[in-house]
Amino acid sequence: MGTTSELITFPAPVVAAMQAELPAVAEQTVATIVVEVPSYADAFAGEMGRGISSAVELALRGFLDLATATGGADPSRPIRPAMEGAYALGRGEARSGRSMDALLAAYRVGARVSWRHMSDTAVAAGLTVGSLARFAELVFAYIDQLSAASVAGHTDELETTGRVRRHHLERLGALLLAGRPLHDLTAAAERADWPPPRTLTAVVLPELRVRGALGLLDARTLQVSDELPGLEPSAELTVLLVPDAGDGARPALLRALEGRSAVVGPPRPWATVASSYARSVRALRLGLTAEASAPLDTEQRLPDLVLRADDDALTDLRAAALAPLNGLSPGARDKLTATLRSWLLHHGRREQVAAELFVHPQTVRYRMGQLRDLYGDRLDDPQTVLELTIALGPRDR
Repeated sequence: MGTTSELITFPAPVVAAMQAELPAVAEQTVATIVVEVPSYADAFAGEMGRGISSAVELALRGFLDLATATGGADPSRPIRPAMEGAYALGRGEARSGRSMDALLAAYRVGARVSWRHMSDTAVAAGLTVGSLARFAELVFAYIDQLSAASVAGHTDELETTGRVRRHHLERLGALLLAGRPLHDLTAAAERADWPPPRTLTAVVLPELRVRGALGLLDARTLQVSDELPGLEPSAELTVLLVPDAGDGARPALLRALEGRSAVVGPPRPWATVASSYARSVRALRLGLTAEASAPLDTEQRLPDLVLRADDDALTDLRAAALAPLNGLSPGARDKLTATLRSWLLHHGRREQVAAELFVHPQTVRYRMGQLRDLYGDRLDDPQTVLELTIALGPRDR
């Protein structure tokens, strides 16, 4: 706006005339905005309209105070209420969900209308042509300041609202992982303005891989990075809770996670996604891995997860089930163990066992004879077959 030495001095009759015109100019400005800025066609009704009309008059009065300030006055003081009003208007636009486009257009309309009416009034009251040019400069510089204040208010409101909503979304994600009751989760979802989906799928992946993944997933995906249950902070992992990624949508989810070292849990009703997360964590702890760059799909590793749910129990079972082989040399034990596993998986079909082990069918027959000598009739006992099948399961594959 410049220094106070640049301010013009209005004769007292001019000041009085313009002050008298302020209510009429404000009314005309509002009426023109309603016509020329469609977004505000219904905005001036009721209490909101009265508030905006007051803000327009406040802005005009602030300008007049600035334009008529004496040489020693601080130009920031008379206009402070107007700047605060403009800032509040910007925040209000953000809260209403509107962009700044409409408000900036309203400012342009207001500058034109107020300039036309107030300049006519000032000239009629005796303002010189030279002073009129400076008056025009002040009008449009002042409008620029009002616009900047509103933009600042709009930006601050969006940032504040965004931070608050992000906090609520993170809180919701943490509550979901903690398995809190449904009424707690529903209340948290309402606070976060997050409509619950039918299902959620937990995905655990390195923090560094999250940004690229989020761009390919449902916009409602929740992200939880702090204090993950069951995981050490040093692991630098993040959890994504992906909406409605089950059934036919799961292949697309797996493709989106290609090359991101992700572990994908099963889809679960949204309020019980903690069980999906628990399965993903279990797969991580077991050290299960996927082929090449594919994500680890826990739905494809259910036998591993079931059989290794209690490693100590599995170790004891293996020791008991394979005890008849203890007296053999390591080489002989390995051959008979591989043969026994294949025989169990292929239900005793000798040709298939031979093909898998790359040996002659007679070799399979010979080895099975050795195993029957060691186990006796127990190889025909369903309970023994079950125990051997479990003992020779995922750990040795």
